[in-house]
Formats: sequence, C-alpha cells, structure tokens
Amino acid sequence: MTTTDHVLDTDSARKWFMLALGMLAQTSGAVFINGAAFLIPALHEDRGLSLPSAGLLVAMPTVGIMLTLIAWGMLVDRIGERLVLTLGLSLTAAASFAAYFTSSFEMLGLCLLIGGMSAASANSASGRVVVGWFPPQRRGLAMGIRQMSVPLGVAIAALSIPPIARDHGVAAALLVPAVICALAAVLCLAVVDPPRPTRADAAERGLLENPYRASSQLWRIHSTSILLVVPQYVVWTYALVWLMTDREWSAASAGILVTVTQVLGAFGRMGVGALSDRVGSRMRPLRWVAISTTVSMLALAVTDWLDSPISIALLVVASIVTVAPNGLAFTAVAEFSGSYWSGRALGVQNTGQYIAASLVPPAFGALAAVSFPLAFLVSAVFPALSVPVIPEDHESNE
Repeated sequence: MTTTDHVLDTDSARKWFMLALGMLAQTSGAVFINGAAFLIPALHEDRGLSLPSAGLLVAMPTVGIMLTLIAWGMLVDRIGERLVLTLGLSLTAAASFAAYFTSSFEMLGLCLLIGGMSAASANSASGRVVVGWFPPQRRGLAMGIRQMSVPLGVAIAALSIPPIARDHGVAAALLVPAVICALAAVLCLAVVDPPRPTRADAAERGLLENPYRASSQLWRIHSTSILLVVPQYVVWTYALVWLMTDREWSAASAGILVTVTQVLGAFGRMGVGALSDRVGSRMRPLRWVAISTTVSMLALAVTDWLDSPISIALLVVASIVTVAPNGLAFTAVAEFSGSYWSGRALGVQNTGQYIAASLVPPAFGALAAVSFPLAFLVSAVFPALSVPVIPEDHESNE
C-alpha cells in the first residue's frame, strides 16, 4: 500500500467515525426529546392527567428545543461542533437526572423544558459533522444514515420508557436518556470539527453572505418541512396510545410494534438519502415522499374509521414514510447555505419544525379525544399542502 492509499483509507475511516459519533449524539438527544411522548400512558392512566394535559407536558422538550436551536447553530458556526456537542449533551443528561428527584408536574415540566433546550445542540452540530466530512455525491446516503438516529432514538425510548414508567414511575423512566446522553457527551469529546475554508477564503467566494437574501429556496424548504412534520409527530406521539386504547394492545406489545416501525423508518431514511444521491436531486424524492405521506395518512384514517385490522399495517407504513423526508430537507439546507451559515440555517430549519411539533401533542390530543380517525384525517392535509411548496433543486453554496 502506498502512502497516498494509506492517507485515503485513513480519511475514509475518519469520515465514518465522525458519522458514528454524529449518529450517537443525535440518537441520545432523540431519546430525551421524543421519548417524553411515551410517558403519556403513565401520566394519563396512572397519574390521572387528561390526554390534552399529558400532551402539553410531554411537549416541553420540543418547546425547549425550539427556543435554542438558532442560538446553538450560531455557536456551532463560531466555535465548532465538538465543544457544542459535549456541552449540550452534558446539560441534557443533568436535566434528565434532575427529573428523577422531582415530585410535581411543574418541576417535571421544567426539567423537560431545560433538557430540550440543551438537546437542541445535537441537531445542528451533528448534521454539520456529516455534511462537512462527506462529499456531495455521498452526502445523501451519509445524511440518511445519520437521520436514522431519530427513529432509532424513538425505538430505544419506546422499548424502555413505557415499562419503566409503569413499574417505577415517570421520573425513573427519564434515567434512560440521562445515561445515554452522559455517555454521548463523553464520547463526543473525540469529535474533530469538519474541514471548512478560512473566513478570508470564504469571503472571497461569497460564502459569508446571507443565503436568505439570494433566493426563496431556503424559506420554501423550511415551509415544506414544517408541513411534513405534522403527520410525523401525530404518529410518533399517539401510535402507542392508539394501539393500547383503540386496538386494546398491551403496553409491551404496543411498545414492540412501535420499536419495529421506528427501526424500519430508520432504514427508510437511509434508502431515501441514497436515492437522492442516485437521481442527483434532494427535492424530487422529497416531493415523492410528501405524496406518499398524504396517501398513507388518508388510508389510515379510513381503515381506522371502518375498524379494520388493516389499519395496524397502515400505521406501520405511515410510521415509515412520515419520517423519510427529514434527511433530504436537512441535507439540502446545509448544502445551499454553506459552511459559515449552515449552523444558523439548520437552526432555523429545526426551529420551524419543532414549533409545529410542540403544537401537535395538545392540538391532536384534543382531536384524538374525539376520534382517532379524525386526527389522522386532519394530519393528511398538511403533507398535501406541502407538495406545491417544494422548490426545484439549485446549486449548493459551497
């Protein structure tokens, strides 16, 4: 093996190591942020909270994350990924550990809020790690693999949090994300910030200019993602409750099915990312996914209204397709905004998504209390509206 070959092998190995660390960071944050939804059965049945009230409480992590995403993104643009990931995940772990000692809903909500504010660090920083280390022709696949982190985090939470909450209490269940985030914070100390041009070089190439002023591309991607996140969070938040109350499944059986669907959804993200590399477009596959999401949520609503067992299979389908678009939009935002704006642009991207996501649990909790088919039907409207908003592909700002 020549020296050049050795360097290439080393660089390739480093890319995949960075991807693994980015995945770990995002997975640990997802266990905390999305795992809160799996506290709803214990809060509703054991602690006596109504579905809208329980939905409001478990929305606190998404409220917290939307408050700090842009700030974390600005910090990433300034000081890099390694310090941001380490600090943010450490604070998330601390908030999760603090929740173990809470005795009131108010203090639990505060811990969930602070943990969400801290976990926001993983969203922009871990995405930047992947986009910075992989070339454009491999970036869709790499980001698709990285985006597997969120459904994998949800799967871990679905498998562990409901039984712990049932047997040991709501606060004890939050020890799961506490341990995972603490481990991720330690390992993220090894993250090497991805290469990027110096500020002088970036200024010469126009990479320091505000990409939002150049075109409506970023705003349209943000708007599309906000619309597509609604059915995703409807399924994530209420699939477990629907299986247990409407379908009369046990908590263990429902948790296993949700876990399986999240794992399948993770591979779906990877597949869509690879497809975008193959077709040379992020937006065309995004449009296909939006149409598929509309159809699957409509079918779920109809079959649930008819009390058909097919609705369970359609829940699995909906769980897969609703999570598929995130990686495509995330990659497109990072590519178009460039090295010195991607932290902020990704922060704006996720802020919009989490504003919508924080409204889903209480709003659709009220709809689900009336009728689950109605909740599924209303959620299908949003991806249908996103189809004409999706922009065409444009040259990246790198």
